[in-house]
Amino acid sequence: MTSTNGFELERIVFIGRTEEEYMAMFNLTEAEIRQSKLLDCPAGACSFTAYAHRIGSDATAADIAYAFGAEELRVKGLQDVTHAMQQVAAAQESFVWRYFDSVASLEASRLRALEENTADRLLHPSRYVQAVLPQLPFEDGEFDLTLSAHLLFTYSERLDLDFHRATILELMRVTSREIRVFPLVDHQGAQSAHLEAILQLIEEQQWQSEVVASAYEFQRGADSYLRIYRP
Repeated sequence: MTSTNGFELERIVFIGRTEEEYMAMFNLTEAEIRQSKLLDCPAGACSFTAYAHRIGSDATAADIAYAFGAEELRVKGLQDVTHAMQQVAAAQESFVWRYFDSVASLEASRLRALEENTADRLLHPSRYVQAVLPQLPFEDGEFDLTLSAHLLFTYSERLDLDFHRATILELMRVTSREIRVFPLVDHQGAQSAHLEAILQLIEEQQWQSEVVASAYEFQRGADSYLRIYRP
């Protein structure tokens, strides 16, 4: 399998959410998006950056996967969506079927996000920046608002506390106003083992935080995000 900068494409899962999911997930409004310089990290195959630019915002997507070409990632994404739908179909009781009413509607949404992400990256490659957390190639305070979904806390069993701490510090370094992290549970739907330590880190840094109920829930129990901001 093709590799770039030491990363194997087959080890990357390239799946994304639509802008509608992001709006609900992070309780975003169009006005808030237009008024903010945004970072989506890690962005994967999400369509949010393309949407934000369509409505007049300045948004950047960052992800380790962008070491690979857009078309190459699209092929990988199609394979990953198929695999993910098989997993969801086999464990439907682990999900809340309100936002999506069937596996077919979920699949259509994932495929639309992938196609919009691919098309926008081909047209505007500068919006899509390869980055390997916990380091980002951006200036201090470059963004007003950073959104981070389905990495921190989700992969608590693979990504240790040191990684979580370093990533939160780095996301806050490049963000002048606030970051939002969704969800706060791991793959099993249990509160992340790292959450309490991250809340302690926030207190040590003299930042403010709140756990906010999200308008979005698909994985059972994944119904809130952590908002971290400077006083």
